[in-house]
Amino acid sequence: MREGEAEKIIKGAAEVVTVEELEEALASGGKKAYAGYEPSGSIHLGHLLTLRKLKDLQDAGFKVIVLLADLHAYLNEKGDFETIREIAEYNKRCFKAVGLENADFILGSSFQLGEEYMLNVLKLSAMTTLHRARRSMDEISRSKENPKVSQMIYPLMQAVDIAFLGVDVAVGGIDQRKIHMLAREYLPKLGFKPPICVHMPILLGLDGTKMSSSKGNFISVEDDADEIERKMRGAFCPPRSTAAENPVLQIYKHIIFPSFEDVLIERDAKYGGDVSYEAYEMLERDYIEGNLHPLDLKVNAFRYLNMILEPIRKKLGKK
Repeated sequence: MREGEAEKIIKGAAEVVTVEELEEALASGGKKAYAGYEPSGSIHLGHLLTLRKLKDLQDAGFKVIVLLADLHAYLNEKGDFETIREIAEYNKRCFKAVGLENADFILGSSFQLGEEYMLNVLKLSAMTTLHRARRSMDEISRSKENPKVSQMIYPLMQAVDIAFLGVDVAVGGIDQRKIHMLAREYLPKLGFKPPICVHMPILLGLDGTKMSSSKGNFISVEDDADEIERKMRGAFCPPRSTAAENPVLQIYKHIIFPSFEDVLIERDAKYGGDVSYEAYEMLERDYIEGNLHPLDLKVNAFRYLNMILEPIRKKLGKK
């Protein structure tokens, strides 16, 4: 294990279960890491958190697998198979443009309909209570008065995915924690190893509510400079707030600061002139104390986001 590899993987994560297991995996080498994505129309800043963490793992020597979860998307009522697979191909191009050119991209339906896979899903269903399965569902499905049976099968399949892909590390948002803990508890009972879990924060939508494709409250990796500026100027950014409630500060904390050694807030001399920050905590402190105006944050966030996304847009053939 090269010095600092574990620290780089842990950095920015909301949780690692467990750090000791991760260090052992790094020391032994030859390991695999994965994240699964339901094919989605837009790849946005929220996806960047897990995609960048996969890149960190790849740089540390892990073989990275990206599961394009077409069958999961179908079970979760995201469209017909033909449409979902078209979107999966588009997502694959986006993920490669972000930096995962060397990853293995696997369609879920390529192995999830096999006899042995389905037998293990059924075995897991015999171990899992309805209450536990429902708790593991995604938030939208869980809040429905009458969720479909398919939406309860979904988390069981996700656990078995980890086993059948033979991965050592599962990467996901912190909202995946219940599924990953179910996998850690029950996969050994099916004869598989428990996964190491790396959980990333979940970004708020630009309006301060849950990020949602139906609301359009996110910045896509394909958005051009004008669109990013428009969205950032309209973003919810309450004065003297913390990152917990401010989506613009979250972008600084989780997207901008990890990309640059220091961040320069450019502003007119009459408002105090330019100010440079080496760490996010320094910027948040100044904002809470009223030393930075919301518009200062928004305008400079647009500038940095455009620098981050421009190379991705070019790889996708966008302006």
